[in-house]
Amino acid sequence: MRRVLPVLPLLFVAACAVPTNPEVTFYADGKTVVVKPTQYCDLKSEDCDVDARAAGVLRVRPGRPVQISVPGELANSAWSVKFTYRNARGEAQEPLRSKLFTEREPRFAYTLVLPNPDDQLESVEVQQYGARIETSATGAFDFVARGTWVLSVDDRR
Repeated sequence: MRRVLPVLPLLFVAACAVPTNPEVTFYADGKTVVVKPTQYCDLKSEDCDVDARAAGVLRVRPGRPVQISVPGELANSAWSVKFTYRNARGEAQEPLRSKLFTEREPRFAYTLVLPNPDDQLESVEVQQYGARIETSATGAFDFVARGTWVLSVDDRR
């Protein structure tokens, strides 16, 4: 007599890939660096992952532009670029910010051009905004950054 073993259904466990945080690409002087967020939070900017080591470094000569590419996840949200720089005499200037880009007109790339041709870029932050709003010391309303991607500039000649 032959025994028949019951066939057990095979259970397939779907490999659940852990979602990765979006990355931003910076390009200047023929070099590219891909940067992970130094901070990435939920939409309410409450539950955050922080990694200060995620900042990128790129050599940028005085007056040279920096091209920034963002993935769809950022392009289809509210984001802007904040940057610090020095003038030709080496004096720190007031930080500046790009216009605010939103999901109404998605923007996948931005070229950062300094105000004057001899200015030296120091740092760049791409900031994605979440749903949380706070009141500043001046009484103005500010959106809180959900994600921040940082580029430090190597300005050695």
